[in-house]
Amino acid sequence: MPEVAVADVDALVEKLQTLLAERRFDLLHEHLRQLPTPDLAEVLEAAPDDVEAVLFRLLDKERAYDTFEYFSVYAQERLLAGLGDKEAASIINEMSADDRTALLEEVPGAVTRRLLNLLQPEERKVAMELLAYPEESIGRLMTPDYVAVKPAWTVAEALEHIRKFGRDSETLNTVYVTGPGGVLVDDIRMRELLLVEPETRIGDMMDSQFVALNAVDDQEESVALFRKHDRSALPVVDGSGVLVGIVTVDDVLDVAQEEATEDIHQLGGVAALDEPYLETSLVNVIRKRAVWLVLLFLGQTLTTSVMGVYEAEIANAVVLALFLPLIISSGGNSGSQAAALVTRAMALGEVTLDRWWLVVKRELGAGLALGLLLGTLGFLRVAVVGIFGNTYGEHWFMITLTIGLALVGVVAWGSLVGSVLPLVLKRFGADPAASSTPFVATVVDVTGIVIFFGLAKLILTGTLL
Repeated sequence: MPEVAVADVDALVEKLQTLLAERRFDLLHEHLRQLPTPDLAEVLEAAPDDVEAVLFRLLDKERAYDTFEYFSVYAQERLLAGLGDKEAASIINEMSADDRTALLEEVPGAVTRRLLNLLQPEERKVAMELLAYPEESIGRLMTPDYVAVKPAWTVAEALEHIRKFGRDSETLNTVYVTGPGGVLVDDIRMRELLLVEPETRIGDMMDSQFVALNAVDDQEESVALFRKHDRSALPVVDGSGVLVGIVTVDDVLDVAQEEATEDIHQLGGVAALDEPYLETSLVNVIRKRAVWLVLLFLGQTLTTSVMGVYEAEIANAVVLALFLPLIISSGGNSGSQAAALVTRAMALGEVTLDRWWLVVKRELGAGLALGLLLGTLGFLRVAVVGIFGNTYGEHWFMITLTIGLALVGVVAWGSLVGSVLPLVLKRFGADPAASSTPFVATVVDVTGIVIFFGLAKLILTGTLL
């Protein structure tokens, strides 16, 4: 069945509400049964809270469990709040460990305690172990549901073990081989097991060439490794190399989306939102934006202070003030471009701190070239007005030269600042995306004024100054 298009969701929700009001439960069951699970979750999330709860209860138990895992964390929390303890316990005990951890770390502490108390003892133990890992670590992302075999087993023994214990595994695409103490020694693709003779020893198939994640590493590390090795799942080990879980690609896609969203917010000069935009309270939205706006405002006050230093130059050559917005905005734009390019390259693993010199060299060259381009355009524009409009008086050529050279200097400086700031932040353990577009523009504005009036003083002294 084709996926439900976004445009169709509202119409379908309205239809389900009508059937519910008319108590046409037979047709309701039929409509819900025909929807693919991801689409069903989307439709239920779009329904009003009271309707969502009723429709969810109409699902059979297994379908309800599957659908619940496709809900966003915020929808899961909302739905659980409306369910009784028995229903909530049934759902969270059936959730996969990684999805359950994602829910437990997002809900308020009181809700977390309630849900933990509803878990069966063995499930509660798993949940507590995963929550014990640092926030945003791979340990919070993994699931302990995997299949492991021993090197001494035959393929036939391994397949029999998989049939017996693989039912609850998150994925069976890869089988993990563990040695004494549960230490990971290799991984084998399932297709390899199926294509060899049953008497073949697992140890004879091993090449000890495997990739593993560390449980305490940042979740961003998993995104880079999945991209590099093109896997559907990767094993997770502790500091001793013991296999403690696996991470699957669907969870990594969620991390990639969250990290990209956070970077985009910060590049725009906004603290990352913790919830979807429309579900975030207005007070929280204002708070997230106000912090950056206040910091940028304070930064921009430096512009006023710096201009005060050149008050005499501005008084003697008022014409310079006309070009000030042009000069500093060109530098800010160039710096913002560089910051965005370098930040994204760092996120993709294309740029690392040990290659900082290559970045600086590249952006300095690009900045000079772009500065020459804009400087030439600025020179021609001012020259045309100076020659034919007689706007800038007898010293029009010196003014034109000042504008052209200032554009070259400020644009090159903006590119350099924009490329270096993300690297500096990374070096000190901060998020490179914090070198946001407004932040770079503010820094370049202040320094651009110094460059502009410094050149003006050098070139125009004895004429206008």
